[in-house]
Amino acid sequence: MDIVFWLIIGGIAGWIAGQLMRGGGFGLIGNIIVGIVGAVVGGFVFGLLGLSADGSTIGSLVTATVGAVILLFVVSLVKKA
Repeated sequence: MDIVFWLIIGGIAGWIAGQLMRGGGFGLIGNIIVGIVGAVVGGFVFGLLGLSADGSTIGSLVTATVGAVILLFVVSLVKKA
């Protein structure tokens, strides 16, 4: 059941990040990938800052969304270079 939870949170986080960063989503699979990679990035960044989601659904969504926004920002910088 954990994998389904990751996919749902990843899809939602990827969609939110897509809306914030470029005004649109990336499709279902793209949103899930961006959200899951974003969750890893967000967990790393939050760990460096001493923050934790404490395993809550909202905390996981916030962490994944912040990480996905960071990921999309870095990708946009690389694409411009």
